[in-house]
Order: sequence, then C-alpha cells, then structure tokens
Amino acid sequence: MSDLSPLQSALSSLIDPLTGRDYVSSRCVRQLALENGVARAEIVLGYPAASRHAAIAAEVEAVLKAVPGVTAVDVRVGSQVVAHAAQRGLPLLAGVKNIIAVASGKGGVGKSTTAANLALALAAEGASVGLLDADIYGPSQPTMLGVEGRQPVSPDNKHIEPIENHGIKTMSIGFLIDPEQPMVWRGPMVTQALMQLLNDTIWGELDYLLIDLPPGTGDIQLTLSQKVPVTGAVIVTTPQDIALLDARKGLKMFEKVGVPILGIVENMSVHICSNCGHAEPIFGEGGAARMCADYNTELLGQLPLDLSIRLNADAGHPSVVADPQGAVAQLYRGIAQKVGARIAAKANDYSSKFPKIVISNT
Repeated sequence: MSDLSPLQSALSSLIDPLTGRDYVSSRCVRQLALENGVARAEIVLGYPAASRHAAIAAEVEAVLKAVPGVTAVDVRVGSQVVAHAAQRGLPLLAGVKNIIAVASGKGGVGKSTTAANLALALAAEGASVGLLDADIYGPSQPTMLGVEGRQPVSPDNKHIEPIENHGIKTMSIGFLIDPEQPMVWRGPMVTQALMQLLNDTIWGELDYLLIDLPPGTGDIQLTLSQKVPVTGAVIVTTPQDIALLDARKGLKMFEKVGVPILGIVENMSVHICSNCGHAEPIFGEGGAARMCADYNTELLGQLPLDLSIRLNADAGHPSVVADPQGAVAQLYRGIAQKVGARIAAKANDYSSKFPKIVISNT
C-alpha cells in the first residue's frame, strides 16, 4: 500500500473559506488512494455547494499533481447534509434533518423575500428544501413562490401534501383560506394552527426546512422555540437604527431559549439606481456589521435595495430562479452556502441511532 501521508499533507494546505478549516481536519476527505501514480480523492462537504464543486476539484487536482510520484489525479467532490442537534430534549421532526428559523424583530425588512430566496438558493446548491410560512395573519409565500390559488390535497384526511414549485416544498395557511379572509384569531389558535401545519404536512425527506416567521417576539416565536427542534436562526434586518433595535430583541430571544444564531442578513443595505447605477445607502450603513460584532455572530451577506428583487417576488419567481446567473441570485447563493456551513459546524444529532430500551416483565 502506498504511503498516503504526502497526499494528506497536500490536502491539508487547502482551506475551505466558508469553514476556515482544511479538508483533512474537517473530515471532508472520504476516500484517498494512490495506485500506479494515480491519486484518487473524494471530497464530501457537509453543506450544499454545487456551484463550488468544480472549483474545489480543480484546487484539489492542482495540489495533488504537485506531489512527487503522482502522474494523474482523479477527484470527485460532493455534498452530504446530516442532521444536527437542536434544543435539548426536542426530538427531530421525522424526515427533516435541520430546521432553520428566518426571523426579524420588525416588519417590512424583506424577511419573507429573503426566506424564499434562501430556500431556493439552498435547493439550487443541491439540497432538498421545504419552506413553512409561519405568518398566520399575513401569509405571503404562496404569492412569492407562484403557487397562489393552489389547493393542497390530503391522502388520508389527516395529513396534507405540501405544494411544490421551483424545486422546493411549501406549506402556508394561505393555501387553506380565502385570500380576502382576515385571520381574527387569538394567540392559542394561531400557535395551534402553526403546529398543525408543521406536523401534519407530509414533508418527506428534507435536508433543510425553513420557517418564515412573522415579525416580533410573540406567541409563534415562543412556541417555535419551545416545541420545534430548531437547528439555528437567521436574523434579517436593514441598516436602519430602528430596524436594528428590534432585530437585537429577536436575536436575544433566540439566545435565551437556546437556539443558536447562524448569522445576520442585512437587507436593503444600499440602493442601486436603475437608471445610472449610482449606489446610495439610504437606510444607513454598517448597522448589521456592528450588531454582529456586539453579539459575536457572522454577517452572512448584504443585499441591495434592488427593484428586480421586489418585481420578481411579486411575480412568483424570486430572484434565484428568475435570474439564476444574476448578481442578486449569486448573493443569495453565497448566503445559503454560509448558512449551510454554519450548520455543518454544529454537533451532529445521533438520537435516531441509539437503540430503544424496552423493559418488560418476564
């Protein structure tokens, strides 16, 4: 058997910019072999990043070719998402590996648009994704995902099939009520509806289920943190001081209930003039970065106040699917990769692997 230490040493020099660790120490190298001068390597990332696979393969090939004795290189790069630990004492939702809460303390900051594009970006990077619209009073995902007016079906009169479009599964109270009907419900009814939508939907096998939360820190957020196994939360804000005040409250709420903060997305960070291209930070600048520094979390990305983002969402084709190669879509995909990498760095969930102990009288 050939000595693989030179190959391992070469791979140790490659640092994944999203995790800050090399592929060997992060256990991304699944197979490594050297036979008759041919080096073979398989790199498996813990997060979806299909758009980076070719670049990573090229980097690996370059460093392995430089190893003495290597005449040819065969590299395969892929991704495998596993379940990660949530709040202590809460079992994972059947079939769903990771649940991501997308929250904001304040309304009107583009949280639902961000949630939709983030879900689509994760799917575009190779993950199986679902999106739960938890805004019972003002559901918007049916419109944003282009499935308004569609009716979910029930195979057994107990469970419901999610609506699928653009490669993701979604469920919303908006599918079950008249769009003109106001939800005049008190808190207990709202939280019960949320839990039914979550638990009675046949999600199937998902790498990620995103939950688009309503603004604030009320009943729905509290129920989610107490009863739903949330892997982590993404906070959406704008640079404006007023929005940041409420975003800080949302972040602190998740910290108090033991839900890790995956990072902050700054929406509407700069306005781009559609006529001349002039950039102007009309809501201020640097606010999310200062908040990240205060709470020791990551700035996942900054999105511009761009007319196309609003037009695409209103038309039911969010930016990630409306213009997959566009600059805005690439920003969302970059945020999605960072979210996946942050989750991959968390502890795995092994609860399903432990045997059940049954005590019986003999």
